[in-house]
Amino acid sequence: MSDAVLHPAVTLRLYTDHKCFGPGVAMLLRRVRELHSLRSAAMDMDMAYSKAWTILREAERGLGFKLLHSTTGGRGGGGAVLTPQGEQLLEAYDLCERELKETAERLFARHLAPFAVTGEPEGPEEL
Repeated sequence: MSDAVLHPAVTLRLYTDHKCFGPGVAMLLRRVRELHSLRSAAMDMDMAYSKAWTILREAERGLGFKLLHSTTGGRGGGGAVLTPQGEQLLEAYDLCERELKETAERLFARHLAPFAVTGEPEGPEEL
């Protein structure tokens, strides 16, 4: 038997006709907000820049609005910032995911906690 402790793990993914937003897109947007660059965000996540663009375009297509505003390089250099809708979505997503995880912890404690200790529910033993 494993010594690992049983615990809940939930993630939030948003769908239209296909997945358009989830933990990966949220992490990419957080990195862009921090680093002010999609290229830097992709590098920080060990992701190809082209992959980051693909993820971003797919999310924007599914959501129906832009998440990022990019400027091309030049004298001042390029950069990227989240659009107001991108900021609002990321904030709402983070809040919803946090509440979802808190709810999952409560439900786990109520219904599944006995399995977390022994791997078997507590109760009368059958012969």
